[in-house]
Amino acid sequence: MQNVPEHFGSMVFNQQVMKERLPKETFKALKKTFDNGESLNIEVANVVAHAMKEWAIEKGATHFAHWFQPLNGFTAEKHDSFITPQDDGSVIMTFSGKELVKGEPDASSFPSGGRRATFEARGYTVWDPTSYPFVKEHTLCIPTAFCSYTGEALDKKTPLLRSMEVINEQTLRILRLFGNNEATHVNTTVGSEQEYFLVDEKNFFARRDLQLTGRTLFGAKPPKGQEMDDQYFAALKPRIAKYMEELNDVLWSYGIYSKTEHNEAAPAQHEMAPIFTTTNLSADQNQLTMELMKKVARKHGLVCLLHEKPFEGVNGSGKHNNWSLSTNLGENLLEPGDTPAKNAQFLLFLTAIIKAVDENQDLLRICVASAGNDHRLGACEAPPAIISMYLGDELYEVLKCIKEGKSFNGATKEKMSIGAEVLPSIPKDSTDRNRTSPFAFTGNKFEFRSVGSSLSISGPNTTLNSIVAYTLKKFADKLEKASDFDKALDELIKAEITAHWNILFNGDGYAESWVEEAEKRGLLNLRTTPDATAHYLDAKNVKLFTDLKVYTKVELESHYEIKLEKYSKIRNIEVNTMLEMVRQEILPAAFKYILVLNGLKTKASASISSQLEKLTDELYAKSEKLDALHNKASAENDCMKKAKIYADEILPAMKEVRTVADSIEPLLPKEYIPFPTYEDLLFRI
Repeated sequence: MQNVPEHFGSMVFNQQVMKERLPKETFKALKKTFDNGESLNIEVANVVAHAMKEWAIEKGATHFAHWFQPLNGFTAEKHDSFITPQDDGSVIMTFSGKELVKGEPDASSFPSGGRRATFEARGYTVWDPTSYPFVKEHTLCIPTAFCSYTGEALDKKTPLLRSMEVINEQTLRILRLFGNNEATHVNTTVGSEQEYFLVDEKNFFARRDLQLTGRTLFGAKPPKGQEMDDQYFAALKPRIAKYMEELNDVLWSYGIYSKTEHNEAAPAQHEMAPIFTTTNLSADQNQLTMELMKKVARKHGLVCLLHEKPFEGVNGSGKHNNWSLSTNLGENLLEPGDTPAKNAQFLLFLTAIIKAVDENQDLLRICVASAGNDHRLGACEAPPAIISMYLGDELYEVLKCIKEGKSFNGATKEKMSIGAEVLPSIPKDSTDRNRTSPFAFTGNKFEFRSVGSSLSISGPNTTLNSIVAYTLKKFADKLEKASDFDKALDELIKAEITAHWNILFNGDGYAESWVEEAEKRGLLNLRTTPDATAHYLDAKNVKLFTDLKVYTKVELESHYEIKLEKYSKIRNIEVNTMLEMVRQEILPAAFKYILVLNGLKTKASASISSQLEKLTDELYAKSEKLDALHNKASAENDCMKKAKIYADEILPAMKEVRTVADSIEPLLPKEYIPFPTYEDLLFRI
């Protein structure tokens, strides 16, 4: 391990490097872009590009690439070399401000929801100067936004940057009402915990389902799972420790604040958690982290699985999105204050978030909806599909007292009045942790636990920023017109807490009674991706995003189609893989063993053979039924109807096939089982 402070960020063209290599005036202009979101002119870009190229070449770079996040959820990059031919046949290494700021990749081969036909190929990438370039494998990677020739966003970063700007604008309006004229910019900040599984690559490549779908479509429950609680926070196995050591080394070189690492609750499951940083930078870093996790794993003979539910019956993997609001002066606006005035400000932001979550349960569920996450939500420490908020007992009681006009904890007999001296100091860390809550307050931030491990955090944070900004806008519109601010503030908070009280729930989200209670409260229970996506283009949602100019209506319509198409494509691959494994692996293995048993002529062999014959007949019948349903889905052209067939008919049929196949596996000797078992995958690393 190298000297960490010197090694940290060594492959990143960050502000420290810029300050060292750029003229003072150029760095000042660039700093304004970082701090205040000001635009960058071409003269400044040319100077930056030259310094960036020289630095990158010193790091071994020969190419540059605009690095962006298309709507498939991954990252993309088109590589161009620095070389420029000369008249004498030689080359020089050049890189202009124009090349830095703008690129032109093909826009027709990425998901666009039908907005870009094959012949409409032109697209543009535009540098995001608030996210630092880095050198990766001899290429200078420049984080960029990606849009079509007609101006529509074709990526996840552009809407995220729009949402960050709008929440900055609306939050500053609120701060001015409280007399804060010093803060000039507000950013949302995020720390995204990343859960993942590691399996031996030999076992991975012996499983067709893992290779093609990212999850096991078959697998009998092993004699031991996670019931002994001996994996969580246990001492790292030497092989895993070496992997984590190298992963940290690589992540730190890219300026990624990898802070915490440990074994998770399930066998072979682990977690990495970074320190908070600005949301768009955190989103870029998380995309890079997922890529590096996979690359480093292969160097250790391992494969990193980021699917939300790679193994049935044990914990799935999430990406807990810790979200907060901070000013450019370093004030966390979700930190309860030490004075009544600061507490009043905190309570207003808290109330805005409560209202935003309650009124936009559908959008929060939609932004984390995916084929993989549908399997994870609702069990094994993952939150349910029902969106609710956890505040902890003490803060819950504070809000209850405000709602009912009562004193808090008997501290005073006067009614609570926002901003008055009778409001007690709110404890900064008075909350327990509720692993069943989708959206939990954890002291000075909210933890959005519903985000799946493979998802880009750009989408969820675009939604979160937007719904909170929209609510803050409504609050600012009302409070700015008030003749008596304190009175209006008091009435507003009390009214909104009362109106949205049903979204608050501190209990067990796994309890069967919660489903019934949530329905009585009017909370949505959108179990599948199609169920959730059906609400995406509701009038209120289109109005919210278009009023804020975070998405256009055309972009929303394309995202609707993309989400459903992706869901159906994933299910299609899963069904094809399942049917092939049944026909080419499971049934032949069972038939082979039946022949052996029938030759033994014993009661035991006859009994086992009889069981296997019944199960293979049943498996064949179930797989034929699945195939017929699959043909039905394939023939459907409407994207919503197709997705609903997969969710409502095909998934249950897949479960039936799996149940029978998993009953066959324990009856086969080890040498007849056609692929590595759960025991091999989870315990043999």
